[in-house]
This record gives sequence, structure tokens and C-alpha cells, in this order.
Amino acid sequence: MSRVQTLTVGPEDGDQRLDRWFRKQFPHMSQVQIEKMCRKGEIRVDGGRVRGATRIEAGQQVRIPPLPDYQPPLPERVAPALASDIEMIRNAVIYQDDYIIAINKPPGLPSQGGSGQGERHVDGLAAHLKFGKPEKPSLIHRLDKDTSGVLLLGRTASMTRKLNEMFRDRSMRKIYWAAVAGVPKPAMGTIRYGLVKGGHPRDEKMRAIHPAKIDKTEGAKRATTDYAVLDKLGTRASWVAMVPMTGRTHQLRVHMAELGHPIIGDGKYGGTSQENLGDGWGAGMGGEISRKLHLHARSLSFKHPMTGAQVRITAELPEHMARTWKTLGWSKFDVPVDPFEDQ
Repeated sequence: MSRVQTLTVGPEDGDQRLDRWFRKQFPHMSQVQIEKMCRKGEIRVDGGRVRGATRIEAGQQVRIPPLPDYQPPLPERVAPALASDIEMIRNAVIYQDDYIIAINKPPGLPSQGGSGQGERHVDGLAAHLKFGKPEKPSLIHRLDKDTSGVLLLGRTASMTRKLNEMFRDRSMRKIYWAAVAGVPKPAMGTIRYGLVKGGHPRDEKMRAIHPAKIDKTEGAKRATTDYAVLDKLGTRASWVAMVPMTGRTHQLRVHMAELGHPIIGDGKYGGTSQENLGDGWGAGMGGEISRKLHLHARSLSFKHPMTGAQVRITAELPEHMARTWKTLGWSKFDVPVDPFEDQ
């Protein structure tokens, strides 16, 4: 059992919840133990009583009560079945510095865990992306399970907070590529349909709401997407770039389906058995075109919070989309890096 001690919050640890800071200092203490010590007034900040959710700032003094001795965990054992996943997640790294890691997330790999998924998701495998750093990298944002592309992780607690703020402030620019049914008209535009969860509470499918009805629809949230047609195959399919100005669940998929041009392979919003015969509805292409979702987070651009340098991270297409692009005669060299740059 340790003695009472007082720790000063360091400059890298300010502006975060007390319980998160406490677990970082004393990883053997559980959330339940921390909350109990706060309720009893054993943990104090600058002499005052606090809750676990209290936000602390650099320079504050935290009273630490006597704590049970740290018991080192048993040596970590990596299950043989996970070896290939560890290799996969490390090979997916496309950008790395002292503060940030970015991966090209493969389609089919969830960003976070769910029922029955074990550790096979980006968050669960992030512990294998430390590369000498003491902390496990933290997810900054998420991509749908079947969406591939750029996924950003912070390597320190302070950088994670800064990057999260940048996402909230919309100071990061995300460009997605997709193959969609038909050819949207006009060739460049903005979609402003709102989104609301539909039906049963467990139903994750979203519904589009006309902009004029958003304020009158309970639970509806405004959503905005800019899009641009980059290339096309007659009236059958087109290559579309999209910039989500808001970050709603399934936003890009719902917006394109609402236009009548669902993303190829989108069984949830485009219909698994509805073949696209040209100039419109149906997420199936048939022939050699894969039935997997054709949605890819192509690039992410932002000003680096530490260096001030402009960073653009680009992810190559997954295998099934690269085959489709080759089959349809589309090439990344024929389109601008940012088709919205002059708008």
C-alpha cells in the first residue's frame, strides 16, 4: 500500500477528464475504484472534492490517497490466430510521425469492437501500433466496417484531444471516392438532406429527410455533402468524389441513394438484388464487378497541430475497387487530387 502523495498535472496532460488521467498514472486501478475514491473525497484537485468526469488542467495539484500495490500482469501472450491480423494492421500504416499514425483501413475490418468480434478491429489491434511509444494509439474518427481508406490515430493523449477538436471544428478535409449507379446531374453539387434513424431502435438504417422537413422531424439532423463526378461509363456508372461537410452515420451512402445513384455494392441502401441497368437506381453491376461496397476514404488533409505543416494523407484503393477501376478504364492520374479546390 502506497502513502498519500500529491502529483502535478503536466503540460501534456491538461484538459482531460480526471479519471482518464488517473488511469494513465495508475493503470492497475479500475474505474470503479476511482469513482469510489472520488465519492469519499479521497481524491482531490487543488484541495477540492471532484468527480471522475471533472476536467483537470496543467499545473493543478491532485491528491492521491494510499493505493494498493501494483501487481504486474502476466506476460502478454498473442494468440497464434491473431498473428496475421497484427501483420495486417502494421502493413496498413501509410503515415507515421511522433504524434500521429494513419492506416489504410481494409474493407471488412471494423473501426471498433462489437458483439462477438473479439479483438479483430482497429481499436483492438492498435496496441500493436505503438512502435516504441508507451501509449496505445487512439482512434480520432471512424469508418464503417465495409468502407476502406484513411483512418487517423493519435499517439499521445494531448495529440488525440487536438485532433478531435480539429474534427469537431471541421478543419480537416476528407475526400471519399465511390463508384455509383448511373450519373448524378448536375455533375457537381451539394446534397442537403437531413438524416434520422428509422424504425426499430436497434435498426441502424438511416432515412433521408427533405431539408424543409428536418426541423419538423423528431431526431432528424442536418447533413451536407459536396459531390463531383470524376468519370463515367456511359449512363451505367460513374466515379464520384465526395466531401462530407457533416459527419452523420452512413451519410454518404444515404445521400447518394436518395439522389437515385446508390453506391455500387451497398446492399443496405441500394438493394442487393437490384441490378443497375443504367442512368440510375440499383447497386448491382453484375459481370466481373465485385459486390462489395465501393466506398473509399481517399484522402485526409489538415494542418499538423505540432509542426504547422500542411499534411495530405492518401490511401490507395482496396483490391476489389482497384479491379473495378481497371475494368471500367478509370485512372487516378486522369483526375485532380481535389476536384473541389477551385470551388
